Amino acid sequence: MNEDVPLAVSMEHIYKSFGRVRANVDVRLQLRQGEILALLGENGSGKTTLVNMLSGVYFPDHGEIYVQGRPVTIRSPRDAFDLRIGMIHQHFKLIPVLTAAENIALGLSGSVTLNRKSIHAEVARLAERYGFELDPARKIYDMSVSEKQTVEIIKVLYRGADILILDEPTAVLTPLETEKLFAVLRNMKADGKSIIIITHKLHEVLAISDRVEILRKGEFIATVETATTNQARLTEMMVGRPINLMIERPEASGGPERLELNALTCVDHEGVTTLDDVSFTVYAGEILGIAGIAGSGQRELCEAIVGLNPPTSGSISYSPPHPDLAKTPCEKERIDRLSPGAIARRGISMAFVPEDRLGMGLVASMDITDNVMLRGYRKGKGPFVDRVRPKALAERLIEELEIVTPSTSTSVGRLSGGNVQKVLLGREIAQEPGVLIVAYPVRGLDINSSYKIYDLLNEQKARGVAVVFIGEDLDVLMEISDRLLVLCGGRISGIVDPRAVTKEEVGLMMVHVAGAEGLDSETGSATGEAA
Repeated sequence: MNEDVPLAVSMEHIYKSFGRVRANVDVRLQLRQGEILALLGENGSGKTTLVNMLSGVYFPDHGEIYVQGRPVTIRSPRDAFDLRIGMIHQHFKLIPVLTAAENIALGLSGSVTLNRKSIHAEVARLAERYGFELDPARKIYDMSVSEKQTVEIIKVLYRGADILILDEPTAVLTPLETEKLFAVLRNMKADGKSIIIITHKLHEVLAISDRVEILRKGEFIATVETATTNQARLTEMMVGRPINLMIERPEASGGPERLELNALTCVDHEGVTTLDDVSFTVYAGEILGIAGIAGSGQRELCEAIVGLNPPTSGSISYSPPHPDLAKTPCEKERIDRLSPGAIARRGISMAFVPEDRLGMGLVASMDITDNVMLRGYRKGKGPFVDRVRPKALAERLIEELEIVTPSTSTSVGRLSGGNVQKVLLGREIAQEPGVLIVAYPVRGLDINSSYKIYDLLNEQKARGVAVVFIGEDLDVLMEISDRLLVLCGGRISGIVDPRAVTKEEVGLMMVHVAGAEGLDSETGSATGEAA
């Protein structure tokens, strides 16, 4: 890109601390007019803190910010809007019962009543101009994740934003939805918009950005032209050392059945069917990947297996390993009507790493030792709780998983996302489970933490654990899984060999496009009927 292109944003000598934690140290960021700049860095490198100062969420301790060449002071999101800066957060800030147009216009100054006709016309004009697909009159609760994201982007465009910040915009999108988003971003760039995109997916960085800025441990490392770099070089700058970007997939051991689900159906409290006639088997010593767009029944499937949400009909059977591994497994036992406690009391070793790390998995206000102790405090004898063994386990997890924390007495709510996930996954693996279910284990994690977790899952597979891996990055699922189950709208649209199908074929199965359902469960070849 031409060096003479004027800067839309320049942040110079930015410092920001939270207590003793130095989030940004003498950081610079330069965003040119009409470009897409990718912001890269490990978890805790200061990326989000930096853009939060540009969007008015935080105020820098020191440094200067220039917008369109003039110095500015941004003390609030309103100041950022006035400077035509808009941020699209990873977690959408929409009101489900309102329409797209109502959410877009919400909070704007003016009349007490809305001129819906005018708003609909302006939203439709913006959608057509940049290539969005959106019905302004549609309720948010009826929308897919990509449609909700479209509303968020149009919302900041409607307010006149020329500088846009997108935080992990493709985290829960299908490959087809990602391509549509990138087409829109390119249209916005061609219209002169300046865009900052935060993502951990390096192939997307190379596909969409013009330049890449790298942060490490709160400090500015470099800015490079995308056309002159590659994934290995970007990773080395992020982490500070070379990283092997190959995800291992050891051969599955061909172990016996461990879990069998038969015609499983779940209905929520509002009478909506969330899982519909789901049947499959999970084997010891394999990783079964589960793909699907958000809301396809992944959460309900996890909760049904571990006993948190009993199914309406169907069965879940567990086959315990025989004490003599040379013999066939013991007789199956039904677990679909058992609570998590009852499952544990039967000696069934099942571990679950939920999507909601600090809601279901860990207690943010408790320290690492106490969170480790939550898993096994009932096993103690006598009136006093044993803290010695949990503390020793916490110290071992910190060392083995490279958890960055001042001590075992640090509350997990103060840790970065990657370190929180390591605590949770390490605690569950330490139970030596026969079945390990992980939901989105690397969501929001940097590449170094992600590959550490992939290694941990492969270690469990090698030990004969039946691993169920629910993920959102289709590239990763296809690299690490031995078999890939695709969910769409609560139904199975196929179980395929990821080595025998393309990412595009799986993406079509995720949205249940006609013709994609008929992939053979073992070879991935077309069969003419759902696997």
